[in-house]
Amino acid sequence: MKPLAILATLAALAGCSASTTKRLRLPPLETVVHVDLARYVGTWYEIASFPQSFQKGCVATTATYTIRADGDIDVLNRCRKDALDGPEKSALGRARVVDGATNAKLEVSFFRPFWGDYWIVDLGADYDYAVVGHPGRDYLWILSRTPTMPEATYEGILARLKTQGYDTSRLKRTLH
Repeated sequence: MKPLAILATLAALAGCSASTTKRLRLPPLETVVHVDLARYVGTWYEIASFPQSFQKGCVATTATYTIRADGDIDVLNRCRKDALDGPEKSALGRARVVDGATNAKLEVSFFRPFWGDYWIVDLGADYDYAVVGHPGRDYLWILSRTPTMPEATYEGILARLKTQGYDTSRLKRTLH
């Protein structure tokens, strides 16, 4: 095996080990009890998120969900690059429900065959906000049906996320 391949393999294994160790220290992530997908679909505005390389420079970020004929969900993510009047970037993906009893655990893919966890961990009673997380607490998005969210709602979400083991200091607000 070439030295570079060995190094890449060791790095991948170390990443898996670190992620597994982190998960062992955290309580299992709880999702909401049930999601009515017909009410969930539509456009959501990102209020805050954990910074991710694939969203670097994004502002005015939205996600639009549409139920497909086969039951999966089309996902269209959009943002403006670097400024509110910057060029639009978009990514089209697909989501599928993995827990039909609750509809709160989904997987999403923007590059098949790779799928990532998309768990709905908080949801407004009127579907006015949603919080999407990951069982390892590596990803987090706070979403709203409008570009802004009342501060009291945001603070309540943060308090609930802390009880779920999220480091909310990592959240970055999204400019709209």
